[in-house]
Amino acid sequence: MSARAGVLLGWALVVLGTAPAAASAAFDACAAAAASQWEPGHAGTGLTTLAMNPVSAIEVCAEALSEDSTSVQVKAWLGRAYDADGQSELAASYLEDAAAGGSNLARTILGDLLIVGTAVPQDMARGVDLLRLAAEDGFAPAQNSLGLSYDYGEGVDPDPVEATRWYRRAAEQGLPRAMANLASMYAEGLGLDRDLVAAAAWYQRGADAGDARAQYNLGTLAEEGALGPVDYERAAVLYGAAAEQDYRPAQNALGYLKQHGLGVEEDPAGAYELYLKASEGGLAQAQFNLAYLFEDGVGVAQDHARARMHYKQAADSGHADAAVNLGLMYLQGAGGVTDHVKALEFTRKAADQGNAVGLNNLGHIHEQGLGVIPDTARALDYYEQSAGLGYETAVANRDRLKAALSTPRVTPGVRPYPPSKIDN
Repeated sequence: MSARAGVLLGWALVVLGTAPAAASAAFDACAAAAASQWEPGHAGTGLTTLAMNPVSAIEVCAEALSEDSTSVQVKAWLGRAYDADGQSELAASYLEDAAAGGSNLARTILGDLLIVGTAVPQDMARGVDLLRLAAEDGFAPAQNSLGLSYDYGEGVDPDPVEATRWYRRAAEQGLPRAMANLASMYAEGLGLDRDLVAAAAWYQRGADAGDARAQYNLGTLAEEGALGPVDYERAAVLYGAAAEQDYRPAQNALGYLKQHGLGVEEDPAGAYELYLKASEGGLAQAQFNLAYLFEDGVGVAQDHARARMHYKQAADSGHADAAVNLGLMYLQGAGGVTDHVKALEFTRKAADQGNAVGLNNLGHIHEQGLGVIPDTARALDYYEQSAGLGYETAVANRDRLKAALSTPRVTPGVRPYPPSKIDN
């Protein structure tokens, strides 16, 4: 998931201005369809973006705007509805007007769209300017987005201290995603001293508020035993809560626990279903895990062709271990004919990323001359690099090849006939 994915999924919708003294039925319908539970007056009725029905919201908000074409609030809501419906380019036209009218909601959504630059021409500098206007006015979602800009260097120079400051301001207002972001800064020691206790506390607050990433990261701390004994059961519960929100890393993590029976009943078929969901969402690690199941026939019928397919998906996304395994499958002919050219291609992909197994396997390919001219000097270099990363198989290969290369070659001489032969 990109840095800004989900930024607009659950934050407050606080806009400048108030509804007309005698709000129309159309205005009320638009508010009910597109307002947030964070907006004053809508605490019990507002919706997160995920809970919206954008088609319905567009219909009722368009009607409200036809009644009052000057309403900044309705324009902001209609823009939000179009953006939620995937019509971000159309949304931008309404958001531009609402942002110019002083809507912090519109400034934030439009600022994020300009920074991402997929639906509208990218303009990070202007995007940051819009976010800053809303953030300095106290709008929590804009504060979180501005924190992301400083965190990732989008439109501004990277500055973890400034990122942390804006995350904190949003988190202290109760924005769940900002709580998760602030927790991650504590966990990684960015912009402040590393403090896993503080990280866990902020992750817990975000998890309690329903933020999927906070639930996932808190589950990771439990699985790793970062703050005490390993607790797979708690990890499984937290991963499950995030997975229900279609958070891909959590689906993958819960799949792993089910595959190996950690904290939950062993369920390879259930692991397959979770890996498949996360894989379809483009998560490379899930694609790798799915390929592994097909390669070994765990929870599914063994299918080397599908294993190759999923390994390639992951490898093309930069997953080094997937490139290693795919290279081996081509080398061994598993799932199809042996293909030394492709074996070299994918093994080199892994090696170029500094993967120890990939470097060792590349050494083997050059030593044996599999699709290349045999080259023991290059093979030894790859073994050395892999061994330097602590890979024991490469250590053994390096030492074996070194010994073979240092052994003097004996040139056969002329074998004399035995005396009895000469005498004859």
